[in-house]
Amino acid sequence: MMADGKLIGDGSWELHIHVTDLQVERVLRVKSDLHIGGVMLRLVEELDIAIDWSDHALWWPKKNMWLTHTRSTLDQYGVGAAAQLEFTPMHKTLRVQLSDLRYMDFRVDFSIKTFNAVVQLCKQLGIRYPEELSFCKPITSEDLKYNYSEKQIKKKSSSTKNGIPADTNSFIANKSHNSSNGSLDRSAASHHLHSPNKTPISSPGGTWRFNSNGVGSLNSTMDSIDGVDDINTSLANSPLHPSEEARNKLVRPKSLLERARMNVSWLDSSLSIMEQGVREFDVLLLRFKFYSFYDLNPKYDAARINLIFEQAKWAIMNEEIDCTEEEMLMFAALQLQVNLQVNQPQPDTTSGNEDDIDRALSELQMTLEGSHVSSTPADIMHIPELADYLKFMKPRRFTLKSLKQYWFTCKDMCLRYYKSSDSTNEEPIEKINLRGCEVTPDVNISQQRYGIKLEVPASDGMTDYLIRCSSEEQYARWMAAMRLASKGKSLADSSYDSEVKSILAFLSMQHPAPAPVINPESLDIQPEHYLAPRFVRRIRGKPGTTCIPGPSPGGWCAGSLPDSMGVQRILEAHANVKDLPLIDAKLQYIRAWQALPEYGIALFLVKHMGHKREELLGVAFNRIMRMEPGTGDHIKTWRYNTMKAWNVNWETRHMMIQFEEENVVFSCLTADCKVVHEFIGGYIFLSMRTKDANQNLNDELFHKLTGGWV
Repeated sequence: MMADGKLIGDGSWELHIHVTDLQVERVLRVKSDLHIGGVMLRLVEELDIAIDWSDHALWWPKKNMWLTHTRSTLDQYGVGAAAQLEFTPMHKTLRVQLSDLRYMDFRVDFSIKTFNAVVQLCKQLGIRYPEELSFCKPITSEDLKYNYSEKQIKKKSSSTKNGIPADTNSFIANKSHNSSNGSLDRSAASHHLHSPNKTPISSPGGTWRFNSNGVGSLNSTMDSIDGVDDINTSLANSPLHPSEEARNKLVRPKSLLERARMNVSWLDSSLSIMEQGVREFDVLLLRFKFYSFYDLNPKYDAARINLIFEQAKWAIMNEEIDCTEEEMLMFAALQLQVNLQVNQPQPDTTSGNEDDIDRALSELQMTLEGSHVSSTPADIMHIPELADYLKFMKPRRFTLKSLKQYWFTCKDMCLRYYKSSDSTNEEPIEKINLRGCEVTPDVNISQQRYGIKLEVPASDGMTDYLIRCSSEEQYARWMAAMRLASKGKSLADSSYDSEVKSILAFLSMQHPAPAPVINPESLDIQPEHYLAPRFVRRIRGKPGTTCIPGPSPGGWCAGSLPDSMGVQRILEAHANVKDLPLIDAKLQYIRAWQALPEYGIALFLVKHMGHKREELLGVAFNRIMRMEPGTGDHIKTWRYNTMKAWNVNWETRHMMIQFEEENVVFSCLTADCKVVHEFIGGYIFLSMRTKDANQNLNDELFHKLTGGWV
């Protein structure tokens, strides 16, 4: 007896399956205890077509889920007679935009977790440390006008009408999480970060080809090693100028709030691409999500360095991160040097007298010996100390007061100041513990301002201090000391000298040279290709005839230069970096980007429980910050080393972070709380990496720290 497609008596019923490759539908009579593997086997037998079906799996559109556990039964998945399934390839073509704005087509696994799909793609690209990258969806300027929570109300109502499952933030699928805890058992987690028992994930390679529109694709029929090398080589350098279409699609945030809204686009690393509304031939952006770049080595990472450089460049050009005019000109100069060096012969970075073992031994020796501790017994007992006159004020407490000079000492990660150098035997006016503080540069080369802004944790939030140095050399010494102290390192640390030199080099690149070394007429330099829009407007001068001394006697003259002032200032800055080879220019650009005060801070607008006022939450590689929404000033900072756990209530979408001294509970307004959860867990995961080359990436630990399950 039949009733609604079900045979009463033996418990069988009809299952409708659409085969996407053939655009046909098949109806199978099944029972609820039939496992998924058996369903696919019967379907293939009924199709009776000599095709390799090994890459196919069952997809349930209504439930927005893959049925990939072949040993699970239809009943265990909840599949009934009303279900409409699809038999479709797991690997589908995805159009990927890289950080240099190039589009490339890849065959990507849509059925595995996004994190693992990124790992496989990076293997195709020959990029090491794929855990630093992730996929995000393209966003428009319209997306920056509204908070995610406001858009969710509209999205849920529209999805109810058309029957399409709603994403939690239009980027993360509406899928419940089994648990809500991320823990910081560092000893166990560090041991399992890279599991030696796991084998690397294999992926098809091939020959790299470009079509007439400049979109790349991979022909996977060729040898995989040659294919990876071919792609990796093509990624080592980028086109000088991306397509106008790609550049026009870039969004430019106009405020800190709009910067926070940009983080809504990240995909959930624990869900598959398909589960997050992405379909074949859709566009996703491949970007560095976690700004903690490990072991950048020119010998192995030419493509990786280039993609980081490109992401830094567009972040600066789109004003996603703030910088001064001198810094902007320095970035423009380094970008120009990169462009000039692309077609020039470069030094060989793949060979050298010192192999990896020698380099590792040298690093170990430096770490053990230190650069400030002498081998003599007397010097071993000596604790390094900085002492000098500096100008000082507390901006918030004495807003109308000017800077006043005091005698400062820095020793054992503590800053002390006295009325004069003669009063050091007395109690200091104040003793400031620098461990865990925020150290921000306040430098303006043209105004000869060399300031250091300190934000020191206090019981009622953060206490601000402003210190002013008299010269670049003094600034470099004190800035290096405070940066190291904030990380728990003293002046005896072996990295102090290199930190001082790095700061001085960073400042020297911002000084305009007496004259350019390149004739402006020999290059087609458009300032808008090198400077962020607000600096183009600020620097642009009136056209005229300008005589600039050149390297030859008498110099040369350039008449009626377009945007002459902007071009001249870029060329003057370029004279400081004219000798850098290609890879060094990119690395200097990356280091300068990392030195900016706002570098690597992912912003979210949140509302703390019990508070009506909205605040910004900043998540960086080593800390979390409460920040003022309008100014970005830090209200309070918590370091990861004081964090015990982070939990999410998935029903109320509230997140709680447990620190040693307090618990912080908040809801996120500009992204789903899962995005914040993943940033924190991801940075914890990245902090555990070591240089043990025999270990493989432990994706299980990554998902444990970021996915919201134990």
